[in-house]
Amino acid sequence: MDLALLRTFVTVHRAGSFTRAAALLGLSQPAVTSQIRTLERQLGRPLFLRQARGVTPTTIGDELAHRAAPHLDALVEITEAGLDDESGVRTLHLAGPPEFTSVRALPALTSLVSQGLAVRTTLVSAAEEVLDGLAAGHHDLAIATARPRGGLLTATPLCDEEHVLVASPRWAARLAPGVLLRRGAVVLEQLPVVEVHESLPFVARYWAAVFESKPAAAATVVVPDLRAVLESAASGAGLAVLPRYLCEDALTEGRLVALLDPPVPPLRTYFVVVRTGTLSLPHIARAHEALLRAATDW
Repeated sequence: MDLALLRTFVTVHRAGSFTRAAALLGLSQPAVTSQIRTLERQLGRPLFLRQARGVTPTTIGDELAHRAAPHLDALVEITEAGLDDESGVRTLHLAGPPEFTSVRALPALTSLVSQGLAVRTTLVSAAEEVLDGLAAGHHDLAIATARPRGGLLTATPLCDEEHVLVASPRWAARLAPGVLLRRGAVVLEQLPVVEVHESLPFVARYWAAVFESKPAAAATVVVPDLRAVLESAASGAGLAVLPRYLCEDALTEGRLVALLDPPVPPLRTYFVVVRTGTLSLPHIARAHEALLRAATDW
């Protein structure tokens, strides 16, 4: 069987679309379609069901992908290893949320650099985009806030992230915790809010978990980086919901104040994700192990 056909097939399976697969492979869409039809004729069975948007693998398509993908990845690894051997450095392509990757993941991998590992990092906030890039082969290992579906990606829980409702001391002095607990949504409407998006993803998740309601306020400051949210809130721009690992120092220093201490704080789980079968590759396995080991202290 032609390996080029299998490579195209796996790319379509991971991308979920002939159009996206063509872009990833540097081919035209008709060329990708022709290769898939050729492979289907050779096997005598359909591999994909064409949908209005993209394609869905048949049972045979899923089975072939699960068998072929790890071996194709291994062949790519052998090729890359041959290139890396000239310098003695192996390269790990890592993707994950900007803040967590910067503050947690990259420091956890530092010890591997002295052992011959090079790291190339892609910072992406959206979990779906991170997982799509991993499935398409752009990354070797990803950190995501959502567990992937299907069998092409393997996810391992990494750690839980506690969310904290914070504000500067100036705003905190104006608020009574009892009032927040009884009338959280009403109080929120009267305060400026700092968030990463207009939809208030962190505030909405916190309010749903603690107050069992939806926030009815608009953000005053929107900036797509939690580190900038932290600095804005600490300077008095408004209240914010932040991961505890990110704001712990600011809380200790008194630049921020935790407005509430709920019995069950809102949590978000991080997963370390790889393409199924790629943990047989030493550099990916070592990075995976290093992250899990470091996470025991997170």
